[in-house]
Amino acid sequence: MNWNTHEFIWLDWAILIIGVVLVGWAVYRSIQKDKRMQQGANSEDYLFGKGEPWYIIGAAIFAANIGSEHLVGLAGTGAKDGVGMAHWEMQGWMILILGWLFVPFYQLLNNKLGKIITMPDFLKFRYTQATGSWLSIITLVAYILTKVSVTAFTGGIFFEYLLGIPFWYGAIGLIVITAIFTVFGGMKGVMTLSAIQTPILIIGSFLVLFLGLATLGGGSIGEGWTTMMDFCSKLHDGYGTTHMFHWDEGDPMYKEYPGFVVFIGASIIGFWYWCTDQHIVQRVLGQRKGEANEEVMKRARRGTIAAGYFKLLPVFMFLIPGMIAAALAEDPTSSFEFSLKAGTTEPDTDAAFAQMVKFILPAGVKGIVTIGFICALVASLAAFFNSCATLFTEDFYKPMKKGMSEAHYVLVGRIATVVVVILGLIWMPVMMSMDTLYSYLQNIQSLLAPAMVAVFTMGIFSKRITPLAGQWGLIGGFVIGMVRLLTNVITKNGNAVMEGAFWENTTWFWQTNWLVFEIWLLVFIIVLMIVVSLFTPKPSAEQVAAITFTKEYKAQILKSWNKWDVVATLGVVALCAAFYAYFW
Repeated sequence: MNWNTHEFIWLDWAILIIGVVLVGWAVYRSIQKDKRMQQGANSEDYLFGKGEPWYIIGAAIFAANIGSEHLVGLAGTGAKDGVGMAHWEMQGWMILILGWLFVPFYQLLNNKLGKIITMPDFLKFRYTQATGSWLSIITLVAYILTKVSVTAFTGGIFFEYLLGIPFWYGAIGLIVITAIFTVFGGMKGVMTLSAIQTPILIIGSFLVLFLGLATLGGGSIGEGWTTMMDFCSKLHDGYGTTHMFHWDEGDPMYKEYPGFVVFIGASIIGFWYWCTDQHIVQRVLGQRKGEANEEVMKRARRGTIAAGYFKLLPVFMFLIPGMIAAALAEDPTSSFEFSLKAGTTEPDTDAAFAQMVKFILPAGVKGIVTIGFICALVASLAAFFNSCATLFTEDFYKPMKKGMSEAHYVLVGRIATVVVVILGLIWMPVMMSMDTLYSYLQNIQSLLAPAMVAVFTMGIFSKRITPLAGQWGLIGGFVIGMVRLLTNVITKNGNAVMEGAFWENTTWFWQTNWLVFEIWLLVFIIVLMIVVSLFTPKPSAEQVAAITFTKEYKAQILKSWNKWDVVATLGVVALCAAFYAYFW
């Protein structure tokens, strides 16, 4: 048997099938054990889970973030543009803000409402009922545009290139498998699968990284790194793809990612995603009955610190292997080559990671690593499904249909998830026509993030922002973002020209760089909220109390951390800073 074959062979398939069965059995056992402990179904436990250990929380946050857009899109952008988009991945420092700043606020509101909150719950309490409902709508729209459609599309690509499964079979198959898993597994299933797949995914990806560098360097990992950096530094007309900031207007990447604007824009998106998105925050909201506040905050904070370290890894797991693939494809001594895009002579860089797995890893190891990748796809998509069920059930259905059985609420959540999946599949052809995968994803998020960042930040840090200011800030920002999205679809992200006097006089709106537009949209929403606050009724004493820490609560916060939490936190910040310094 040829252990160095560049294809999937019977051994890989056997390992893959046996591994998937064993993972399914492990998840089933975990769920059954949890049900026996619960002594009956409960929709809150199904949706949120129950007080997992900090390391499971960290793994779950990391797993919820890692999806097929990383396996395909991040590696693809690494092969094409190097570390230019690493800003969106080097955000371990941003997850720390969730643990240190937002968890105490969310826990405070948990106590006031007497239940585990969703993000719309927070806005309903701080602003108006309509504000919370609009956030649910915006979040579900975001899942349709950026989660379900992207994950299904890139999952189909990954399975096509790695396993030879036709695109639509892979995309639809991924959704069906995940739907079945989500229905029977709930949050406990997601947490368990996350714990299983995280070490496999990390070890497998680093095998691709180190073996890829060794192949490029003739057996030497260090020589491989030097060769990769030398090759990538000559790309893009000599400007290179080994730096994160693009200051020169002649740089081909300057138009899309100008100077320091890219860091600000990425941070706005990161703040929304890591600190206010239900998909992520849901991982830290679980608690055990009767558990003290400081214990809940301690576990959640340490989970976010662990996730901060995990978040340092994707650049090395996916983006840099894409850069290695680009160098290998041009190495005359290597047999590695990219597949071509259908009907063109252009290399399909989105195939970079899947082809690296086939080319680099020995027989048998391919199968083991692929188990981790499949688990990652399912865990990530299942997390979206679970969040969809949570938002619809808790924020729309329960207030309208009170007193129904727990089983009924769970069923309604599942039906809502199916609807979101169908809409995501309908949107997929539009998404495919717009831009490269990773750029598309961040572009869409740049239109949704400013409203959420403004409303949450102003609502927490200012007692003078009125309820109606939050409501109109969220609605206004969302409407402007959707109008911009419509012009993006029409003009293919500003690349096409729209004729007519109206369009010629509004080029500032539809042709402005997407990151610059995002920043100005955030500024506009903040100003709008301040102005509306001058002319509308002040928040009630109860609403102000929701964001005011009492002396006793501050004492509980102080009890929830120690010096080692601070040391571990500074470690995450230092590693992020070191990466920026090296790839500046």
